[in-house]
Amino acid sequence: MPLLSLFPTRIEVAPLKKRGMDAFNQDIINVCESLRLADRTGQRWSARHYPGGYTSYGSHDQMHRISSVFATLEKALNPQVKAYALALGYDLRGRRLSMTDCWVNMMAGAVTHNLHLHPLSFISGTYYVQVPRGAAPIKFEDPRLDRLMAVPPKRDDLSPRERLHFSVKPKAGQVVLFESWLRHEVPPSFTVRERISVSFNYAWSPA
Repeated sequence: MPLLSLFPTRIEVAPLKKRGMDAFNQDIINVCESLRLADRTGQRWSARHYPGGYTSYGSHDQMHRISSVFATLEKALNPQVKAYALALGYDLRGRRLSMTDCWVNMMAGAVTHNLHLHPLSFISGTYYVQVPRGAAPIKFEDPRLDRLMAVPPKRDDLSPRERLHFSVKPKAGQVVLFESWLRHEVPPSFTVRERISVSFNYAWSPA
């Protein structure tokens, strides 16, 4: 019997399918900057959890419900998320996907986002609005890593599918989609210009 490859983990990196991307990204940036100035709760939450950065995760985590710009982003993401779910083999007949959470991230310097997953969600992702040169990638972890016992290190020349970690370096205008149980992190960038992104979660419900 040949060597079998089982239980794949699939990550999608693709451009957001929307016209007028430069103007649209600038609209998102404008909303993000205005929100950061006004969001005292988010400022305090970010100071505790992301010193030197700002995220609306602790204050405004449903931006698609309060901003027309983010509602437009949701509308553009919906078909891509559905196509991704179908490519994973999920049966969506009689089921509806919907965005449940959507928040802003504005990070520069040595700000990091520690290893985590997105509980109570189905599909998660990030849309990258502004990515300066030298910005850190998003780093994914093999979901079996905490179950590996008494194993030696893996070789450095292995293909990405055989490694214990894999990093994606997205560009502005790209969407990274992954299943919500997949742990990931963002290392420090040490850039002066901010990386601006929008993270989101999707859930399913009966149609």
